Amino acid sequence: MNEHPIKNLMSETMEKIKSMVDVNTIIGKPIQAGGTTIIPVSKVTFGFGTGGTDFQSKNSKEHSPVCFGGGGGAGVTVSPVCFLIVTSDGDARILPLNAQAESTADRLVEMIPSAINKFSSFMESKNKTETEEKDSLM
Repeated sequence: MNEHPIKNLMSETMEKIKSMVDVNTIIGKPIQAGGTTIIPVSKVTFGFGTGGTDFQSKNSKEHSPVCFGGGGGAGVTVSPVCFLIVTSDGDARILPLNAQAESTADRLVEMIPSAINKFSSFMESKNKTETEEKDSLM
């Protein structure tokens, strides 16, 4: 049995999307600036649609094969989100870009870097305090 043409149409559309978006689109190539490494991070959204139909040509005979008509399309949006900055002494921080959040999910994603930084700072200060307390007891 032959494959239906819609399968080829969908496969071709997905291949085109794959060629437009790879991991280097989301996590960009590191940029060296002195002893600092800057890594751009982007959000990628995409969508695609494919459709088709089988039909009889108006001049075809009764048992002749049906014709196929179809099409597909795709769209990709790449939006910068933040930069990951790593200094030569190993410190890392996130520098967010202040794009206006469009949805609740976007707002939650925007809050993640700040929450991670606050949690890391809290854990560092807690560990420092515990170490100082142990040292003072000895």
